Amino acid sequence: MTSAIFTIGRSGLSVARASIELTAQNIANAANADYSRRTLSQGELVMTGSIGINAADSLGGVRPGVIERAESALVQRQARDASSALAAAEVEFSAMRDAESAIENSGVFTGLVDFEAALTRLEANPLEPALRVPALESARQLAGTFAIASATLTNTRSLVQGEASAEVLTVNELAAELAKINRDLVGTREGTAGRAALLDARDKALRGLAEQFGITPTINANGTVDVTLNGTPPVALVTGGVADSVGISVAADGTLAFSVGGVSFVPGGGAMAGRAAALSQMADLQNGLDTLAVSLITIANNAQANGVGADGTPGQPLFAGTGAADLAMVLGSANGLATAPAGAPAGSRDTGNLAALIGALGAATGPAAGADALLLNLSSRVAALETRRDGLGVVAASAEAELLRETGVDLDDEAANLVRLQQAFEANSRVIQIAADLFDTILALR
Repeated sequence: MTSAIFTIGRSGLSVARASIELTAQNIANAANADYSRRTLSQGELVMTGSIGINAADSLGGVRPGVIERAESALVQRQARDASSALAAAEVEFSAMRDAESAIENSGVFTGLVDFEAALTRLEANPLEPALRVPALESARQLAGTFAIASATLTNTRSLVQGEASAEVLTVNELAAELAKINRDLVGTREGTAGRAALLDARDKALRGLAEQFGITPTINANGTVDVTLNGTPPVALVTGGVADSVGISVAADGTLAFSVGGVSFVPGGGAMAGRAAALSQMADLQNGLDTLAVSLITIANNAQANGVGADGTPGQPLFAGTGAADLAMVLGSANGLATAPAGAPAGSRDTGNLAALIGALGAATGPAAGADALLLNLSSRVAALETRRDGLGVVAASAEAELLRETGVDLDDEAANLVRLQQAFEANSRVIQIAADLFDTILALR
């Protein structure tokens, strides 16, 4: 009997100690978002004894079971999907906000208005050098603002492209890591600490992938996971212990193209989808800037061709270039501004040609109206993206909180468990002490 008591106490001590260690591990990882709460299952230890031919079973203490890891496939999927959608919205909003700043701060619209105002002032006294020189300088500054807008927008696009290239490397590392985890999971025993750590690493890698690409993971019975990237079409990234690599390339217009294993696809979610969408919109912005520049060049040079300068010579081109990036003012002298119609004599105060230029610049189809519409549409898009990002942020925060409730560590619960387990440890120690006293008493009998 005494030896049975020893066994009972010893098994209780062993399980209590293991549970205390696991609880301490939970508490130590309370702030670790990539850690899932662990518990140790317990079972009855049944002993069999016999006297002669009679056998009987009796409870002989407690035996440690397996390490159980808190997880919920549904809640984890919801958290991943919400995080993926938020990442796409955040990246797209940030990129488009920078593009908006690039165009607004360059002062394209203000430059067009100032150029038109300088020409309007010149209309009052077309032969006054003090008005002609500022008009020509305004044209020079306007060309510079277009070049600045184009260069700044190009820099913004380059930053987004650089981020995409860097994050693709991270995605490929995560895919390779998942494939290795899959191989390791096949060889681990159910309910062990090593398996729980591998499952934590698996879920962490899945969250990392979901932030960059929308994913559809398939969790297999042995804990391994196959990953498909959402998109058009969906493509397999990780299958068992094998991972493909994501490839990325930049087109001539600055947009991104993706492929996996040689198969081209368009991302359907995550930060990469946000970057791809932003770069597509930036390409449209660049086209819009180039269209405005070409419109300005065409209107101004046509007006010059239809008039004469202050000295009566035919007007020469005011601007040159094929778009915003290379727009330049090329007229050599302020006297060359063709304010008078063609055929007018030198020193003519006829401003008919200048009035036609001002009217074309300020028309509903002119560059000033085009720049205003471009900025208005861009501001509206950025505001809509910000609203969408804020809404998805609330959804993602709610999903993350639910995930923490399901799999995270509650310090109050763990503290209560720690007290309970310490009391169990002390109780089992007392059982062993009593068994030792009984054993000593039996030995002392004469």
